[in-house]
Amino acid sequence: MAILVFDIGGSSVKYGVWNKDQLMDKGKFTTPETWDEMKEQLAAVKEKAARHYSLEGVALSAPGAVNQETKQIEGISAVKYLHFFPIYDELEDLFALPVAIENDANSAALAEVWKGSARENDTVLFVVIGTGIGGAVIVNKKVHHGPHLFGGEFGYMVLNEGKTFSELGTAVKMARRYAERKGLAYEAIDGKQVFELAEKGDPVAIEEVDTFYSFLIMGLYNLAYSFDPEKIIIGGGVSSMNGLIERLNQEFDRFLKQINHHTFRPDLEVCTFRNDANLIGAVYNFIQKNKDTDD
Repeated sequence: MAILVFDIGGSSVKYGVWNKDQLMDKGKFTTPETWDEMKEQLAAVKEKAARHYSLEGVALSAPGAVNQETKQIEGISAVKYLHFFPIYDELEDLFALPVAIENDANSAALAEVWKGSARENDTVLFVVIGTGIGGAVIVNKKVHHGPHLFGGEFGYMVLNEGKTFSELGTAVKMARRYAERKGLAYEAIDGKQVFELAEKGDPVAIEEVDTFYSFLIMGLYNLAYSFDPEKIIIGGGVSSMNGLIERLNQEFDRFLKQINHHTFRPDLEVCTFRNDANLIGAVYNFIQKNKDTDD
């Protein structure tokens, strides 16, 4: 039996079939403008897959806050038409198969605890460092959503003078601070370039890189001592940087020397999965949901 899986994003919808413990027949299409068009595209992919596989269900990764009780996607996202209607019911009617949906960041985290960097762990934080900071809380290999569906919304944490983790602890905001200091347009430079300039000895870049790591460590420290996870997995664009974990551990050692009430340094790792993370995690969510139903 196989599982058809989709990852709905703001610009494209990726898909594949999970069969024999691997993703097969991967593809993608441009995210449609309307829900009716989306359903047409989803149905076409399912019809094609059903010719080659015996499908047992459909797994989806989607933006927004997926409410597993009301079977709706709440919150807001770039794909506005996904929200606040009985999407589970419509998709199960469309596919004539069981459906499981999970938020995209939560799906990526599930991929890591299933087959990735945290496969040996049960209690994990997944921290996504992109334009802002998001992530997921995993307890006993399951997503902890929280009563308000804000589990993993680490970016809202206030770190300094009313500014949030998302405002202070990302490479995107680091590049913006550098641009402001140098009198450049925001779009003139990105985080990767600031890191490169710092390596070449640019004093302003060095200061901003140090500031980035300082706030990132502060946020990760607060998360580690609030949740006490076995491991913190780093995702997002910065996770592909060479030497990231080594630098973070150095900064943690420096930070911990400044305070007297610490007992451990969190175990940090970068994510294993990148482009396929949401697809793989959505499959694991489907398996968990159906196992729970069977039990």
